[in-house]
Amino acid sequence: MGKRGYHHGNLRQALVDAALDLIREKGPTGFTLSEAAKQAGVTPAAVYRHFEGREDLIAEAALQGYEIFADLMQFAYDKGQPSALAAFEATGRAYLAFARKYPGHYIAMFESGISVNRTPELAAVRQRAWNVLEKAAADLGKHIPAEKRPPAAMFSAHIWAMSHGVVELFARNSPGTQSPFPPEDLLETGIGVYLRGLGLIPPDE
Repeated sequence: MGKRGYHHGNLRQALVDAALDLIREKGPTGFTLSEAAKQAGVTPAAVYRHFEGREDLIAEAALQGYEIFADLMQFAYDKGQPSALAAFEATGRAYLAFARKYPGHYIAMFESGISVNRTPELAAVRQRAWNVLEKAAADLGKHIPAEKRPPAAMFSAHIWAMSHGVVELFARNSPGTQSPFPPEDLLETGIGVYLRGLGLIPPDE
């Protein structure tokens, strides 16, 4: 990992970018603020003009990650319209795509121990992402008889948990957990089994 260097006038973002590099390499607790400062090409004292500590820096990385994530989820939902099924499946795939493309942000968001309620801004943008998946679940749930329909929040939580599990176990190259199937196929078939159980798609012939 080469020294990024701070030359472009935005020290705060340079520190976030440095932290994302370090998070990918060492994990959210494996680096110090001094290392982030060195990566950004500034003195450790300069960090404290923008962040109170390492957790504050990681929280900013998580916030930026959730902003990207929420936009991707919304894009996936919109792209799947007007089909409720296509929109729902697209949001599940967007989760996996985000984890692959933005691993540093993903770790900061879901593996750092930073509470989503640390700041109002972080809580709000996390809720924006959740609302997209819940909306997709609610749209699809309209096709289930009311007496058999799970709450949209539960429906979406199941898919979020399934997506997260596939990412953690099979899409992040954890030693000893390699799957004989591509993560995308695991997620697609898992969602298919779930939706068949709800009667939303027909059983395989």
